[in-house]
Amino acid sequence: MSRKDSPQLLKEALAGFISENKLEKGLDKVNAKDAWVQCMGSGVNSYTNEVRLEGSTLYVFLSSAVLREELSHGRSKIIDMLNELLGKDMIQKIILR
Repeated sequence: MSRKDSPQLLKEALAGFISENKLEKGLDKVNAKDAWVQCMGSGVNSYTNEVRLEGSTLYVFLSSAVLREELSHGRSKIIDMLNELLGKDMIQKIILR
């Protein structure tokens, strides 16, 4: 990152650093995991083994077949809630396993 003479807001400086170092995809993966934990609550999270974002698809590995079936009925609502929490349309599809 080049040094600039004019002052910058910290938000702008961090956004520039993230962009220059191509860190968006990694941060999106971490943010997607955090959004799942925050959005779904402790009941669902106790049965969640792994959450992984690949492209625009969120893979969620669950230890309960019953919970997997219940969540599959509300996929579109879950996607909307997660994208709203993330502040952008990052997730297009959820695969529950």
